[in-house]
Amino acid sequence: MVAIIKTGHSIHSIFNYNENKVKQAVAECIGEGNYPIDVDKMNGTMKLNRFLKQLKLNDNVKRNSVHISLNFDPSENHSKEKLMDIADTYMEKIGFGEQPYLVYQHHDSGHPHIHLVSIKVKADGSRIDMQNIGRNQSEIARKEIEKSFGLVVAEGRKNKLNIELQPIATGKVQYGKIQSKKAIVNVLNGVLSSYKYVSLAELNAVLQQYNVLADRGSENSRIFKAKGLVYRILDESGKPIGVPIKASDFYNKPTLKFLEEKFTSNKTSLDSHKNRIKNAIDLAFLGKKPSLAELVQLLQKEGINTVLRKSEEGILYGITYVDHTTKCVFNGSTLGKQYSAKAIQERCGLITVPGQKISGSTIEKSMEPKSKTPNQISDKASFDDVFQKNKYVDSNTAIGQLSDILTQSEQAANYVPNQLKKKRKKKKRKGQSDNQ
Repeated sequence: MVAIIKTGHSIHSIFNYNENKVKQAVAECIGEGNYPIDVDKMNGTMKLNRFLKQLKLNDNVKRNSVHISLNFDPSENHSKEKLMDIADTYMEKIGFGEQPYLVYQHHDSGHPHIHLVSIKVKADGSRIDMQNIGRNQSEIARKEIEKSFGLVVAEGRKNKLNIELQPIATGKVQYGKIQSKKAIVNVLNGVLSSYKYVSLAELNAVLQQYNVLADRGSENSRIFKAKGLVYRILDESGKPIGVPIKASDFYNKPTLKFLEEKFTSNKTSLDSHKNRIKNAIDLAFLGKKPSLAELVQLLQKEGINTVLRKSEEGILYGITYVDHTTKCVFNGSTLGKQYSAKAIQERCGLITVPGQKISGSTIEKSMEPKSKTPNQISDKASFDDVFQKNKYVDSNTAIGQLSDILTQSEQAANYVPNQLKKKRKKKKRKGQSDNQ
């Protein structure tokens, strides 16, 4: 069994999501907890009002709703009675045994699973603390339930489920209709809670691998100024297609504010996973100088995707590493200077740097005199100019052009022969007369 816990700002959205599934005949409400009457005797208004009445006891709880899915192995086919027993036991073990909750069985995916809908406000108006509940209470409950109910053990299965997440088949999506939204939801469910990222760019490094983009629009756009966010489907060339969908239209509200909270919480758990990517990169360069394409392939074998960010002119200006093993995302510069886009290009031989040996030669910057003649300033500028222009060309071409500058003759105006230089007068010693 795999348990996935999410919280939200609106019980209406979570409740309506599950009720709409029931209306579409792909789900059914199979039970309830701490309701005054049985679920088959209640209409939708009665189910929802039970939550709303208790939430009014504490308006200060902003993320007040809870949405949990319990996922079972495809080989398991449990009865509704057993599923309710599992749900009741799970809610009791994670501290929600006294809370009102509804249980829905969904039939629209490749594996059996149930959804639990509840709230964080207790009957006395206090708030349930859910800090690290997934890592602590839920993980303990999962293992105990697997043992007591004879379920298929889920150790390592969560990673397997994430690996099987496939990019959206854009040709099969009817843009602007419910299929488009459903396709994006499947990707968001597999990425937002599983991966660790600290910026929108890092999140998009993952989402784009599944043909999805979280988009704020241009800086002058209305959506950007209003701190809004939309999600788009990308075609095979990475260009947005179809109708964008507002983040607030999704049931779990993956808005910019939600993501910024994730950025903050993810920062504390990333540092311990940096070394795996750094070691993989260093190992790729050990005793050899791979091309950039070869480096990407070597890292991919280690489960690390390399996202190259290029300008419209095709110039590489950024690298992001997505580690699908640890589910962590890092910008190259975050790992250290030698893992940035510029340094990686230098290590792959795409950029020629001063002091770097290439084909038996070494480019070195000469010591600059304190005062520069006009000609020296010109030479220095030309050197830097050629160096800048040849960042992305073959190193032999760059060396040839630089050699022309370094070996060109000085201008005659700055050359003074020894014969024309004035002889320096010797200084007189103390007490020494002019006649001596």
